[in-house]
Amino acid sequence: MEIIIANESHSKYAQVISDTITESAKVRGTGIAERTPEYIIQRLKNGNAIIALDGEKFAGFCYIEVWGSKNFVANSGLIVHPNYRNQGLAKEIKKTIFQLSREKFPNAKIFGITTGLAVMKMNYELGYKPVTFSELTDDPEFWKGCQTCKNFDILTRTERKMCLCTGLLYDPEAKENKK
Repeated sequence: MEIIIANESHSKYAQVISDTITESAKVRGTGIAERTPEYIIQRLKNGNAIIALDGEKFAGFCYIEVWGSKNFVANSGLIVHPNYRNQGLAKEIKKTIFQLSREKFPNAKIFGITTGLAVMKMNYELGYKPVTFSELTDDPEFWKGCQTCKNFDILTRTERKMCLCTGLLYDPEAKENKK
């Protein structure tokens, strides 16, 4: 298994990544925002994504989004193909995307929103803390990404104050202050 920083040459996997995200959302019945192949290709091209490959087979993916003038970055779209689940791959992808985020954006707060307990645990192990949505980016473009989630109506009704997702935040300054 190879876990690497993705680039334009990985664009051929965009459709299977998109389909895997969509199918996972249906199977889990939880809120997972859909991502089009075109959207995924942009993340692959800019070097802000991690892809896991088993030879030439797609195994997993995650990407970085930059918000608020690089003050915030989100690690989003973590997905593992069903054939590779329950093998610790998601955790390895999450660690790798976190390291890439810290290298590329050392002063940024890293955040994510999730309904998944496994992702919450992984984030906690990396130093993330649960926070209210008001502590995350206020960039409206980030929140537009939730529009394809089945729980978007909740987020809208509460004026982006709460949803079924939990907000998780890694603050490098808070980490430095504890040393």
